[in-house]
Amino acid sequence: IVSVPLGLLFGIYAALKKNKWQDHIISVIIMLFISVPSYVYAFLVQYFLGFKLGWFPIVVDAGTNYLNLSMLRSMVLPILSMSFGTIASLMRFTRAELTETLTSDYMLLARTKGLTRRQATMRHALRNSMVPILPMIISEFVMVLSGSLIIEKIFGIPGIGSTYVSSILQRDYSLFLAVSMFYTVISLVADEIQDAGGAHGSDWRSGWNYD
Repeated sequence: IVSVPLGLLFGIYAALKKNKWQDHIISVIIMLFISVPSYVYAFLVQYFLGFKLGWFPIVVDAGTNYLNLSMLRSMVLPILSMSFGTIASLMRFTRAELTETLTSDYMLLARTKGLTRRQATMRHALRNSMVPILPMIISEFVMVLSGSLIIEKIFGIPGIGSTYVSSILQRDYSLFLAVSMFYTVISLVADEIQDAGGAHGSDWRSGWNYD
């Protein structure tokens, strides 16, 4: 909900502003978000937004009612911490795909037929560049299910990561094997989706109908 719209919007904007100062700033942001681990952002948002400014709770409220306003408010910081990396990945991938699409032959043909740059981008470039991006979005959604061991420990989230660590510490072998199988399935599904998207994305242009 947070990462996908922001990643796509900034990626599209960077592609449309290729080699301009806006594109350079977004490229720097991408490198920064990808290079810094998510737990570093967790400590930063926890310190500044939670401790200094007091806008959000430092740890997640205990409970199972996730529609509660207090629970949702306490989940803002861990969600932000985990979103930076995904936003950067989507920005980079969207920019690369849309930049390649905008320089394709059929885009030149669309312009020669009388379409404006905006019309050609909206009708053809965006639609076709989303073909290889969509599997990446789906795989990112699947990977969210696996949680984050470090983020859950920092914010005290009773998630699958905390359950996994607890099963190791308590020598609960049945739970350990079950969670390990869960992680394995999640990883295989996400990799399969992304590989299928990459293979499909490399071949989709060959089927373009210029009419």
